[in-house]
Order: sequence, then C-alpha cells, then structure tokens
Amino acid sequence: MAATIPEFFAGKKVLITGATGFLGKVLVEKLLRCCPNVDVLYLMVRPKAGQPPQQRVQEMMATQLYDKVREENPSSLERIIAVNSDMLEPGLGLSDEDREMLQQEVGVVFHVAATIKFDEKMKLSYKMNVKALQEMVKLCKDMKKLEAFVHTSTAYCNCDRQYIEEKIYPPPMDHRKLDDAIEWMDDEMLRLLTPKLIDRRPNTYTFTKAIAEHVLTEDSGDMPIAIVRPSIVGAAWKEPIPGWIDNFNGPSGIFIACGKGLLRSMRADPNAVADVVPVDIPVNVMIAAAWNIGVLKPKSIPVYNVTTGGHNPFRWGDMDLIPGIYKKFPLTGSFRRPGGSITDNQVVHEYWNIVCHKLPGYFYDFLLRLMGRKARMVRIYDKMRKAMSSLEYFTTNTWEWSSENTDSLCTLLSEDDNKVFYSDVRPLDWPSYLEAYCLGTKRFVLNEELSGLPQARAHLKKLRNIRYSFNAILFVVIWRFLIARSQIARNLWYFVTSLFVKFVRLTRLTSSTS
Repeated sequence: MAATIPEFFAGKKVLITGATGFLGKVLVEKLLRCCPNVDVLYLMVRPKAGQPPQQRVQEMMATQLYDKVREENPSSLERIIAVNSDMLEPGLGLSDEDREMLQQEVGVVFHVAATIKFDEKMKLSYKMNVKALQEMVKLCKDMKKLEAFVHTSTAYCNCDRQYIEEKIYPPPMDHRKLDDAIEWMDDEMLRLLTPKLIDRRPNTYTFTKAIAEHVLTEDSGDMPIAIVRPSIVGAAWKEPIPGWIDNFNGPSGIFIACGKGLLRSMRADPNAVADVVPVDIPVNVMIAAAWNIGVLKPKSIPVYNVTTGGHNPFRWGDMDLIPGIYKKFPLTGSFRRPGGSITDNQVVHEYWNIVCHKLPGYFYDFLLRLMGRKARMVRIYDKMRKAMSSLEYFTTNTWEWSSENTDSLCTLLSEDDNKVFYSDVRPLDWPSYLEAYCLGTKRFVLNEELSGLPQARAHLKKLRNIRYSFNAILFVVIWRFLIARSQIARNLWYFVTSLFVKFVRLTRLTSSTS
C-alpha cells in the first residue's frame, strides 16, 4: 500500500521559494500542521527593508495565520530555517555553504516565487518568472535526495486559447531570443516592443509564465516535476482560517473598493466565469502533486489546472452580492455606501465612471482644499481606474479548462488524505464564501476589529442621510430652475400641488364624518 501524504513527508527536508507570499504562507502552515513529522522547511527569503531573512520569517510566523500550528504542534515552528537568497541574483544569491547544504539534504521543492503584477516591466517579469526558474533547476539538478519539484504556474498562462488542457503548450517565443533582446535593449526600447512581444496575451505576467513552463521541461532533464496552475487565487475557504487573505490583489482589491464605496462601476461580462479558487485548494493540490510524483512516479510531467469554473462556476454578475455583504459588515470610514453596477458596455461604463467616480472625486477634492487639506480622491480614482483596466481582459472573457489530472488526483489519495488535503470545489457555497471573504478583507487586510461594527454601521446611516438630503436639495434646485424657465413645468407644479391639497382636505373631511 502506498504511503500517505504525511508519511511521505515524514523525515524529509523541504525547500520553498516565495514562502512570504500569500500562497507560500498558506503552504508553510499546511505542511507544519498536517505533516507534523516533516524534518525541516527551508524558506528561501531575501533581506527586505533592512530586515534579515530570519527576522522576516519570525515576524511571519508570529501572525494569526499560524495560531493553529502553535496550538496543535508548537515545536514544529522550530523546524523553519530561513535561507538568505535573492531570486534576481546570479545563482539565486546563495552562499556556497547554503547551496551545498541544500543539494545534500533537500528532498522536496516547491517553487512558488514569482512576480504577479500585471503591469510589470518585461525585464523584471522575465528575470523573476523565467530566469529565476532556470536557476532553481540548476540548483535542484544536483540535489542528491530530490524526489519532487512542484512548480506553481497560472491557469492563464495560455489565455490566448479558449480551451486549455492539462498539457504544456509551445512557448509564445524562443526564450533565447528574448534573452538576447533583454541583454542589449534599454528599458524604454523594451517597453515600446512589449505589446508586439506579448501579442495576444494581455500582460507580461501570463507571457513569461507560458515561457517558464516550456523552459522547465527543456532544462529539467529527468527531474521529478509537476506543474500546478491555479486560476485567480482568493481568500481561504476552510483553512487555516475561513476568509483569510493578506493582500489587495485580484478580487480582494475589488471587494475593498466596493466596500469603501469607491468602486461604483465595473466593466465585466455578467455571464462570464470569474474563476476564483480559494487559496487552500491549490495548496492542497501542490502537496498532493509532490506526493504523487514522489510515491507513484508518473512517467510524464503531470500538469494540474486548479480552477472552479468547470465544477462550480462563479460569474462576474454574482458580484452584486458584495455591496449587500458590506452593508451588513461595513468597513470603517467608508467614502460612500457600498453599491454600483456591472456592465460589459463600454459607453455605459464610461458614463458611470464620469458620474460616479470623476465628478465625486473632484467635488471631494474641492472640499478638502477649502479645508486646507491635501487633495487625494482624484488620484485614488485614477489609480483604481488603471488597476481595473488591467483586469478587463479577464472580466470580459471566459475560458474553459480541462481538469482530468486534478480530478484523478483525488482518487489516488487515501480516504483520510482526501479529507485533510481536499481539492473538490463542488461543495463550495459561494454566498457563504463571499461573506467570509469580505469579512476577511476587513479583519486581515485592513486590520479592523469586529467590535467596531456598530460605529461603522452608524457611519453608513449618516452617509445614507447625507445622500438623501443631497438628492432632495438637488431635486428642489433643478425643479425651481425648470419652474422659472418653463410654463409647462409651472402648470405641472400647480396641478400636482392642487391635487395634493384636495387629497388632504378629502382625508380630513372623511375622518371628521366618521
């Protein structure tokens, strides 16, 4: 009988890149909690803002995310070792001693590090997503005990196709030619050439991720490899904390902008699938994929599309649930009450953008200047518009992914492993998940306590009253303007008021006779 997942990881030393990122943090937590006999987790971390890697890791481990680990297996935190490195440096910035140690001891590698910015410059995106992977392959080829190398890609790396299978497609261009171009071109020349290079892909992220998959298969030789392709990674579904999220990326930024009352119009096809997958699903697939190639040893490189649209679709039109959730659990200091609309019509979207974004922004900045404060709302709206524009390719298109490999992975696991390392998204209830997600943005991203909900609700009521008062004043002003200039408006006004007076008199007369 094949070893279970915890048995496979028992006694092994695991290397993880990107461990301080969203996906990496959850992966570390899951391994510590559910594979309690894992020997060591080496986390490749670069110094940042004057903090050495070990201090960054210690601060990460002290967060609420790892509370369950501290409760259930506190000694496991001692198995975390930070390794000083930098993905953008030659040789990954590793010292000779660390390189030798990793090559002698590590048995499983999870390569999660990447730049996921859609508007990243080509040179940095290529170095981080392709060149760093090549350096990782060089490192891992000399690992004496390597049993599994799991590379995290993206379900959108082949988004130039409508139907995406679990296989590695030809690269969008020869990476050697791109290598040469990046070497001699300056940043400005490369920026001008980027639209032609990425061709039918929307950004450098999907472009370089597609190249990275091909480079991995080309350079890896007989390394035991698996590729995991998650779609839009969202907040946790079940573990480690329902709704846990720590960033503004993807849906999180949209949700928060909606909750703050900033986002009032979004361009999206209401019927298009918003393929959001909770972070615990790809993490479980990554761990199970490592087990599969380490224990069952498939002959070819398995690719896993980790998506929700094929089994339990969530559509962009379902986003209309979000304002109601934030009215129930409002964010502190909202600009306006949550609301807005979703449309795939560019003209309609531009109209609402002017009426609900630009004009209120200029009006609010005018008030700020009157009070001697720095104007900021127009700048915020410009940044939000830029961010939303980068998402429009994904919100106005739909893809279909095959998932035979991901589905069959469940059948290979034992009953206990399937319960712990679940990957079936069919039981996911989207309204409940979205509510937990929105609460997660409040608690974990904005760091707002739930004890402040009464004050936040009172603030929303105040904003509602201000809106009603403003609308009433605006109506009276416009109507008075029409009465002053139009005989028809005056006649209509007198007719309505006379009807109202007659109605009041009739009501009084009826009540007096009764």
